[in-house]
Amino acid sequence: MSDPIADMLTRIRNAGKAKHNSVDIPGSKIKTEIAKVLKESGYIRNYKLISDNKQGLLRVYLKYTGAQKHTIINIERVSKPSRRNYIGAKEIRPVYNGLGIAIMSTSHGVMTDKAAREKNVGGEVLCTVW
Repeated sequence: MSDPIADMLTRIRNAGKAKHNSVDIPGSKIKTEIAKVLKESGYIRNYKLISDNKQGLLRVYLKYTGAQKHTIINIERVSKPSRRNYIGAKEIRPVYNGLGIAIMSTSHGVMTDKAAREKNVGGEVLCTVW
């Protein structure tokens, strides 16, 4: 697998379309931080890191509205292994006119675009969610 973050996002997107309650993803530190940001932003219900003898499993519990619509309408990978996308603090723009978030990897950790603007730090744009 050349891009584990894209695999995580695709698993979440597909599980949401199939109306699953949860999805299991091979675990890593960056994936756990992305799940933490998604939970803090209200896009998923919860997540749990399940340890096994290998790298562990990240179980993500999906969130739906009352009409069984997935709360994540679109989730896209921005920065790819073949082309990294770095932006400075002054270049950060709102996603979907402020209705969505961009998840960024900065020198202060993984955070949303809004938090990066407040801390005045730039970094790599991992994905956008709305």
